[in-house]
Amino acid sequence: MHLSLLSLPQRLWLLILVALWGALLFGGFIFGPTRNNRRIPRWARIASSLTLAVAGWTWWLFAAGTTVSAYAFFIAMGMSFGVLGDMAIAHLLGLRGSRATMGGIAAFGMGHLFYISGILQVARTFHLTDPMTLLGSTVVMWGVAAMGWWLVVIRGQRRLTILHWAALPYALLLATTAGLALGLTLQQSLFWPLALGAFLFLLSDLILAGALFSHLEIPLIHDIVWLTYGPGQMLIVFSVGAAMLLAG
Repeated sequence: MHLSLLSLPQRLWLLILVALWGALLFGGFIFGPTRNNRRIPRWARIASSLTLAVAGWTWWLFAAGTTVSAYAFFIAMGMSFGVLGDMAIAHLLGLRGSRATMGGIAAFGMGHLFYISGILQVARTFHLTDPMTLLGSTVVMWGVAAMGWWLVVIRGQRRLTILHWAALPYALLLATTAGLALGLTLQQSLFWPLALGAFLFLLSDLILAGALFSHLEIPLIHDIVWLTYGPGQMLIVFSVGAAMLLAG
């Protein structure tokens, strides 16, 4: 997690946060009762995301005065919108049915706009702006997202709704984050947690789309979504440490 540049109290605080996040998510999966094809309780899922938001803003505080403070801010904002998306999907914001899904898409979409802004900012900071690498990686991930969208959202559908079509630009947005993160990593390997985290986020979204649109039936599929989404968000948030290490 690249904590070596931090003071001992700072390291301990971040380790406490990541341990709490892991206990909520993985502990909820191991010990939670199976209800509605899921084991992780709703409160544990939301609390795990809130913990990552706290970690994000903690990294921002720790990065204050460094060349990566803006990157840390964008990541913290992205994670905060992720919490809003989780709450919308969990029907904690007064939204139901397709409105809850659209609310979640809107919140996650805003979060990824912040992630993309952060990636572009840190790329400029460390001169990791090779256009062919960034664009090539992004195009590859667009292809992955478009193929996934067709397979799990469109294929076999007799009636298409606005949600089916909204899923495509949303998937491409997530793929943009994953592609730019991959392009960054191909130029500087320290950013591999960011690339892996963004890819896991995209993967979790495609699995969730399969459950929502194609009635994909896999045991504990909603937990599988969270066990890819949660680690993905954690890796994105803690990628600030890699940026701080690179900044020296």
